[in-house]
Amino acid sequence: MSVVSVTTVPILTYHQIDAVVLPGSPFRSLVVSPGRFGRQMALLKTMGYQGLSMTDLMPYLQGRKSGKVVGITLDDGYLNNLTNALPLLQRFGFSATCYCVSQRLGYTNSWDDAAGVSQVPLMDAGQLREWVRAGQEVGAHTRNHVHLQTSSAEQSWEEIAGCKSELEHITGSPVHHFCYPYGEFGPEHASMAREAGFLTATTTQRARATTADDLFKLPRVPVLRNT
Repeated sequence: MSVVSVTTVPILTYHQIDAVVLPGSPFRSLVVSPGRFGRQMALLKTMGYQGLSMTDLMPYLQGRKSGKVVGITLDDGYLNNLTNALPLLQRFGFSATCYCVSQRLGYTNSWDDAAGVSQVPLMDAGQLREWVRAGQEVGAHTRNHVHLQTSSAEQSWEEIAGCKSELEHITGSPVHHFCYPYGEFGPEHASMAREAGFLTATTTQRARATTADDLFKLPRVPVLRNT
């Protein structure tokens, strides 16, 4: 089979899809309103783009397909991804990958507490299964949203591989894609993700992905409150 050349494949990064938080709130820029998210999805559709989960995006990342596609990823697994983003994704026939923290399902974003960020509900196990039944994808974001570069090798492996097995058990579906918390990783963590059985790993490096990129160091395009 001949390989089709692809110039770039943008992978969008979202976090919360919710009402805009008060001015001055920490990490306020990571909250995109449902109205703005809907307009962005509508614009992509109007321009002829198809929004895809990481699994659906794989043939394009590998150069086996070409077309007007964009990856859609949501980090952390917020409940508002299910309540606010899912209906809009369905309206436009898009799929997305939500990277979840397996030991925090049903709790809140406690890793942000020290920074003064408001605590927001995360999807629980039943809601995560609802996300999957709706045709969306779950990815792994470690068990506890840790800083991998300050974790021991043993702890890093448990966080990476353990998250995959826990999410697969909960959803009953394979979990093929990983996202480094805080965008922090070293070569050893990329190797661990590969060894654990993931097919890709995404970062917070700001760029469009290309077929020349390492699938375990994929850059993304952040979408912020005022994007």
